[in-house]
Amino acid sequence: MAYTTNPKMPKVRRDAVRLVRYRGWSIRKVARYLGFEASTISRWCKKDPTGGWHEIPTGSSQPNKSPRALPREIVTEIIKERIGRRRCAEHVHHALKSRGVVVSLSSVKRTLDRCHLLKKRSLWKRPHDATPRPEAAYAVALLEIDTIHILLPDSSRMYIYTIIDLYSRWAYAKVVNRIGAEPSVRFIRRAIKASPFLFKMVQSDNGSEFSIWFTHGLRTMNVVHRHSRVRQSNDNAHIERFNRTIQEECLDRTPHTVLKFRKAISEYLSYYNSERSHMGINYQTPLQVLRRC
Repeated sequence: MAYTTNPKMPKVRRDAVRLVRYRGWSIRKVARYLGFEASTISRWCKKDPTGGWHEIPTGSSQPNKSPRALPREIVTEIIKERIGRRRCAEHVHHALKSRGVVVSLSSVKRTLDRCHLLKKRSLWKRPHDATPRPEAAYAVALLEIDTIHILLPDSSRMYIYTIIDLYSRWAYAKVVNRIGAEPSVRFIRRAIKASPFLFKMVQSDNGSEFSIWFTHGLRTMNVVHRHSRVRQSNDNAHIERFNRTIQEECLDRTPHTVLKFRKAISEYLSYYNSERSHMGINYQTPLQVLRRC
């Protein structure tokens, strides 16, 4: 009964030990009374040194060692790839596969879970249905823009504008000292100069920095502005995910100063657009997708 799923078994084991130690019953009598083998009652008595005052929990069915366990070298490669850029299990599996390391995706996930390197979803977070948005069937069809707020050690604030193209995943970011409609328009102008294409439609949330004046500013550049629905964060899912990515892979490991952030973001954007593979575009880089357009 070591691997039983009966939740009452810990109490049954405790009562069996108590009958032997304090009621003076023989092991055979207890075995006949409870319907177990005498050897089982004997093992329970050896497991409980208190003599029946504590429940005896059910042991785990997990073996100490598996003949199909991954070699230590592969486990080390999985951990190094995960810690290096903090990528998900799918990207770790793809990177190892490109280097000739033969391992299944499920093995990668189990290894990361066993090493506590997976960021698990909260049990209290309710799933949300996918919300409709304009179809991004080609590059520049739809871009999403947002801001990241950073609290500096001296209690002042620093802001980062971010924008991403939904089709190619091309992204751009810029550090600023303040946000507003005018700085937002200036950011779009810089993003257009840095991008290999012209923008057609930009989608944002309903923040004050993306007000009607921002809409008018984009209109002078022949760019359409679209607001997302109120309290529907999934409308801007791509830019929200990019904000998390740039924070985890770049900003969190950079000293909180304006100069350091500007240098780190410039280097990271070059890596993000030209070297970093994206699962949403079949493990390609944004520049590879743009070259095929």
